[in-house]
Amino acid sequence: MDPSPPGPPVAARTAHHRDFPVDALVRARGRRRVAVCLPARNEASTVGAIVGAVRRALTAEGGGADLVDDVVVVDDGSDDGTGGVARRAGARVVRPLRRPGGKGQAMGVALEETDAELLVFLDADVENFSPHFVTGLLGPLLLPPPGGAPEPALVKGFYERPLHGEPTGGGRVTELVARPLVDLLFPLLAGVHQPLAGETAAPRTVLDKTGLAPGYGVELGLLVDVADRFGVDTIAQVDLGVRVHRNRPLAELRAHATDVLRAALERAGLAPPGPDAPGAAPGFLPPAGAANDETADAPGR
Repeated sequence: MDPSPPGPPVAARTAHHRDFPVDALVRARGRRRVAVCLPARNEASTVGAIVGAVRRALTAEGGGADLVDDVVVVDDGSDDGTGGVARRAGARVVRPLRRPGGKGQAMGVALEETDAELLVFLDADVENFSPHFVTGLLGPLLLPPPGGAPEPALVKGFYERPLHGEPTGGGRVTELVARPLVDLLFPLLAGVHQPLAGETAAPRTVLDKTGLAPGYGVELGLLVDVADRFGVDTIAQVDLGVRVHRNRPLAELRAHATDVLRAALERAGLAPPGPDAPGAAPGFLPPAGAANDETADAPGR
């Protein structure tokens, strides 16, 4: 299918993590179950601190706010003890039944393993994690949208990304691959600051309808699929501040970039699906406001 028609980018609904105090989120969630999910491979040095911080601050069992019900780590073929570290920190650790399949497949395992209505996905390699990553992502899903806007179907985090001691410069695949692809193929999404952010949240009802792309194409694939199915104006983004993580050598980024390119070209109708890809997804994006049209799906809660 043809890529998105040309037009001005639509600014995604933007908020700051400080807009969502924990007490307000606890009251707003009612009986809905919330899961925090971390796909992880060889992240023993960081995953324990992330799990521990979530449990202590945001779970009643851990002595914190009663906001999160389930913390799931999908150990995708680690050989450094990631699973054991996560389990000792209080996570429920699961392993894919098949051989390690990649980030998108690991996220799919997490979706299958929890019954939560709202899912927050976090990267497991963050060195400066804070519970506000979770509250910021949950805020737009739990609190009423401003000004009669449609309920969010997807929340993306964005942040400053230091590199080699400099305050900016991280996110090389984002800047050199993902954002140029969005500009050319899906220009209505150009207002999304970090399309490849691993920090993201969505209702289960949305993820069940879109599916999850394989490998590192999962973030861009989900972004485009949600915009296609629910409308660009159902995408929210939240400023999470600064994110520090293990920056990989340039040579290791090729597989990441290839997966992102494949996900974009498939959704633009310009490449055949990869071997593990779900059914071809449409490449056009409906204009903002299409989520209110009778033909658009509602995210649900």
